[in-house]
Amino acid sequence: MSILRKALTTAALASVLLAGAAQAETKRIALVVKALGIGFFEAAAKGAEEAAKELGDVEIIYTGPTDTTAEGQIEVINALIAQGVDAIAISANDPDAVAPALKKAMDRGITVISWDSGVAKDGRQMHLNPSSSPLIGNMIIKLAADNLPEGGEVAVLSATSTSTNQNTWIAEMNKVMGNYPGITVVGTVYGDDLADKSYREAQGLMQTYPNLKAIIAPTSVGIVAAAQAVTDAGKAGQINVTGLGLPSEMAGHVKSGASKSFAIWNPIDLGYAAATIAYNLSNGATAEAGGTIAMGRMGDVTLDDNLEGAMADPFVYDASNVDEFASIF
Repeated sequence: MSILRKALTTAALASVLLAGAAQAETKRIALVVKALGIGFFEAAAKGAEEAAKELGDVEIIYTGPTDTTAEGQIEVINALIAQGVDAIAISANDPDAVAPALKKAMDRGITVISWDSGVAKDGRQMHLNPSSSPLIGNMIIKLAADNLPEGGEVAVLSATSTSTNQNTWIAEMNKVMGNYPGITVVGTVYGDDLADKSYREAQGLMQTYPNLKAIIAPTSVGIVAAAQAVTDAGKAGQINVTGLGLPSEMAGHVKSGASKSFAIWNPIDLGYAAATIAYNLSNGATAEAGGTIAMGRMGDVTLDDNLEGAMADPFVYDASNVDEFASIF
């Protein structure tokens, strides 16, 4: 073999080795959602892909069970451990049930964070709340109270009875009820983030409480189902459906009068922030009380003693702006 051919062969081999090394260094971040097919989480996946494109060496694995169960998420987590992903960012269906599987993932060197709906502290390195829980709790009751100057009966349609974020927000709402005299919460029901069950639960609320003035649904599935139930009952404008929802799914209900206003953070931002945090932790950043972690264009998140942090304040949508945002998510 000539010296030239040998040099070319060596260069080609080095090129292959370098390419293989670069490929091996690509971070595989799994975005695990409560269930596939939910618009909120599909929007979050778009944000995660935006982060991956910005970071350049990231592959996003968007995955989750077909229904909102802890068992389904545990199966997904075990499969990701077997694949040897670099990081798992999960919105949990049950904070405690998924923790052992996630702890196993961390024991294998996989970075684990929770976002949106949290995980028990020993099952993750940090948790990203979409907003401050006290601010959300106040917001969801304020949205109802602002349209009830004379007061009245309101009810809550939540997701699952074990959903971390829903329960926290409702608890925070109850803490500030004294700020809204005349508003009475008459009941809380659970639609399990299933459209048909949420619809039936909303129907049940209207039948049980004939003087009901508002339904608060702090879930993007429940708020749409409740608004449809109110519309079908001919009570649009009489019962105000509010809470947390997606502009694209709620625009029609705002126009019909079934919902006067609602709030949500931007799920695209949330997916983006979660993926960026998972990437930074996987690359050596640390999660510690009082510390901060970079979230790219979303700034930095500051962690509390429970290693939790808030991304941003919730934003209110109504007839003045819902169409503008409905085209985005």
